[in-house]
Amino acid sequence: MKDLKHLYYFERLLEDANNELIQQAKSEGLKCIAYTCENVPEPLMNLAGTFSTRLRAPRTGSIDMGTYYLTSFLCEYSRALLERAIEGGYNFADAIITPDGCTMMNRCVENMELLHTMDQGKENFFYEYMEIPQKGDENGLNLYVLQCKNHILKPLAEKYGIDVSDAAIRKAVAEHNEICHLIRAMGEFRKEDNPRITGYEYHIITLASYVAPKHLIVDKLRETLEELQSREPDAKFPYRARVVFAGSEVDDVDAIKLCEESGAYVCADRFCYGSLPGRDPIVLNDEEDALTQICRIYQKRAQCPRYWDTTKYWGRKSYLDEIAKEYKADGIIIEQMKFCDPWAYERMVGTVVMREDYGYPVLAVDRPYAIGSSGQMRTRVQAFVESIEIKKIQGGNK
Repeated sequence: MKDLKHLYYFERLLEDANNELIQQAKSEGLKCIAYTCENVPEPLMNLAGTFSTRLRAPRTGSIDMGTYYLTSFLCEYSRALLERAIEGGYNFADAIITPDGCTMMNRCVENMELLHTMDQGKENFFYEYMEIPQKGDENGLNLYVLQCKNHILKPLAEKYGIDVSDAAIRKAVAEHNEICHLIRAMGEFRKEDNPRITGYEYHIITLASYVAPKHLIVDKLRETLEELQSREPDAKFPYRARVVFAGSEVDDVDAIKLCEESGAYVCADRFCYGSLPGRDPIVLNDEEDALTQICRIYQKRAQCPRYWDTTKYWGRKSYLDEIAKEYKADGIIIEQMKFCDPWAYERMVGTVVMREDYGYPVLAVDRPYAIGSSGQMRTRVQAFVESIEIKKIQGGNK
C-alpha cells in the first residue's frame, strides 16, 4: 500500500516523551497535565488552558535506577517511568495525576514526588493520587465523582486558575469526541477482508492521540482519515490470520509490528490506551451534570481488572468476544506485562474462558515493557498463527 502521508510524523512524535507538539503547546502558555492510567478521565485534563499527555518511556534502555527504588518485582512500565523521571525526561509537566488502578503506579509516582523529579522550581506543580472504585455500582460512582473533583478539578482551579465549570467540561468533551470519531472511523477499515490500514499504522496513530495536545494533532488526523477513504489496499491480504491483541498497558510501537511481521494481522486492540474502548465517544445529556456522566461512562466501559465485581468480571470476557466477532478475528492474543499483578490473574483466567467457553484459539504471553525484536515472542506468535491455520484446515476454528 502507498505510505500514509503523516505516518512518519506520528512515529516521530512517539520517539520522545517531550515531543514537538508538547513543546509548542507549552510555548503557547498551556499547562501540561501528565497521567499514567486510563482510569483518569481524559477530558478533565483537557480544559481550556490545559492539555494532557500520557506518560511513556520511549527508547527505554537500562532501568537500573527505577529498579533500585521499586525492586525488580514491580512491572517494567512503572520502573521505566521512574527511571525516565529521574533522568529529567518529564520536566515539561506542570502536574501529574495517577490513580490506584494498581499499587505499582502509586509507588512509582510517590517516588517521583519524594525525589522531586518534576517539581523543581515550579511553585504550583502538584502530584495527585486518585482512589478508583473496585465495583461498577452507584457507591463506586459517587466515589469516582468525588475523587475527580478533589484530585483533578480542584487543584487545576486553585493552582492554575482553570475554568472547571460544567460548560467548560462539556466543551472539552466535544473536542475529545472529535478525536474519538476520527480514530474510530479509521479503525472501521480494519474490518475489511483486505484492510487498507495495518494494525501497526493504527496503533501509531491511536497512541499519538494520547501523547500530543489534541488541538495540535486533530488536523493531521482529519487528513489521514480522508487519505484512508481513497487508499487502495494490497491486491492480496498479506497476512495468515486475524487476531485481537488484548491485555495490559501497551505503548511499545514494536509490539504490534512484531505480531504483523509474524503473519498475524492485528484487527482489533483491547489494551490500556488502545481505541477499544478508549476512543469511544462520550455522549452527554442536558439533564445531569457533565462530571457525573463522564464518571459513569468511564466506570461502565472500563475493562480494567481493577473492577472485580461479577458483572464487570464476566463483562470483560463477553466484550472481548464481541470485538472478536465484529472485527472477524481468527484468534486472540492475551498479553500481560511482566509482574503486572492485576493482569496476571486476568490473563490466566481469560485464556481459559475465551478458549473453553467461547471457542477461540488463544495465545497467552507475558512480555517486557520494551519488546524490541524479541525472538521468543516472534516464535510464539508464528507458532500461534500456524496453529490457527491448522484449525482452519481441520474445520475447527469456531
